[in-house]
Amino acid sequence: MIDTKARRFWEPLLASADIRLGGDRSWDIRVNRDRFFRRLVRQGELGAGEAYMDGDWDCDRLDLLISKTAGVKLRELIPKGWRARLAGLASLLRNPNPRRKAFEIGRRHYDIGNDLYGAMLDPRMTYTCAYWRGLDHAPENLAAAQEAKLELVCRKLDLRPGMRVLDIGGGWGSLARYAAERHGASVVNVTVSKEQVELADRLCAGLPVVNRLQDYREVKERFDRVVSIGMFEHVGVKNYRTYMEVARRCLEPGGRFLLHTIAQNAGAPTNLWTTTYIFPNSELPALSQIAKAAEGLFVMEDCHNIGANYDPTLMAWWHNFDAAWPRLRGKYGERFYRMWKMYLQGSAGSFRSRSLQVWQVVLTPNGISGGFALSRA
Repeated sequence: MIDTKARRFWEPLLASADIRLGGDRSWDIRVNRDRFFRRLVRQGELGAGEAYMDGDWDCDRLDLLISKTAGVKLRELIPKGWRARLAGLASLLRNPNPRRKAFEIGRRHYDIGNDLYGAMLDPRMTYTCAYWRGLDHAPENLAAAQEAKLELVCRKLDLRPGMRVLDIGGGWGSLARYAAERHGASVVNVTVSKEQVELADRLCAGLPVVNRLQDYREVKERFDRVVSIGMFEHVGVKNYRTYMEVARRCLEPGGRFLLHTIAQNAGAPTNLWTTTYIFPNSELPALSQIAKAAEGLFVMEDCHNIGANYDPTLMAWWHNFDAAWPRLRGKYGERFYRMWKMYLQGSAGSFRSRSLQVWQVVLTPNGISGGFALSRA
C-alpha cells in the first residue's frame, strides 16, 4: 500500500510531467514497496536508482520517464540526499582520478565481460555515440551509424596514409582498426582495460595497430594525430589541464587533436547513481571547462555537438542487450538487468531531453592556415 502523505506530495509533481503513480502507460510509475518514497527523500537520485534495482518500483520505459522529468526540470525538485551532498562537496576537494586509481574504471566497468559488450555493441565493438545523420546518407542500422561516426572522425582529423595516430582510451580498437583499414594509418591504442586489450589484439591482428594497457599520462611519443573518443569522461576536472598537456606533448607541431566527449550543459557533480554503479570516479565536463583546459595549448578549430545521436545509439544497445539477456542471465543476474536497463534507457532519456550533449572538438597547436574544413572521403 502506498503511503497517503507521500502520494499527496509526489502526485502533483509527477503530474506536471505527465507521469502518474500507478498508471498504465509505458512511462508511468508503479510503486511496489512503500519504502521507495523514503529512499527517494533520504538519498535522492541515488535512492531512486537503488530502489529500482531492488524492485521497489517499476516502469516499462525508463527512457520516456527520464525525458519527461527532465523536460519540466523535476530533478531540481527531488531532494539530493545526504550522500549526494557529500559527493558534491568531495568533488570540489579531491581528485577522483589520480594515477593510482587510473585502472579502477577498467576493472569495474570495461572488464565485466566481453560477452556482454559483444552482444550489446556493433560488430566493431564501438562503445561510443554513433552518427545516425551520416555523411552522405542516413545510416539504416547501428553498424552503419558507427562506421559513419568513425569516418566523420577520420575526416575531421584529415587522416592520410602513413600517419601515426595515438588513440587515448580506444577501447576494443574500433577506431584504430578502422583508421588502419580504411585510411592506411598506424595506431597506438591505450586503454586501462585488460579485457579490452586482449580482444583488441585479436580484432586488430595483421594491422599496424598496437594496443597497450597504459594510463594516458605515461605516453611520451610524438604522433601526427591524437584522438580520444569517450574517455575524457573518466579524466576528472582536476586533471583536465594535465590531459590537454599530455595531448599537446604527444602531438607534432602541425598535427590535429580530436576530443569526443559527453558533456553537461553546466559544470556540476555527475549523477551519484551513475558514479556508484556504472562509471566510478567519472565526471562529465561542461564545454566551458574543456575550453579553459585547452587555453594556451591549442587553437579550437571546430566544435560540433552530435549529442542528439546518442539517444538512438543507446536504445539500439538496449534492444541488443535485452534480446541477448536469456543467454546472459545466468552470469549476471536479475539485479544487473535492472541496473543496466536504468543505465541504458535512463541515459537515452537524458540525451533525448538535451540534458546531456556530445561534443567533438578539433584542436591544433598553431592553427590551420585558412581555417578548418572537413576533408573529402
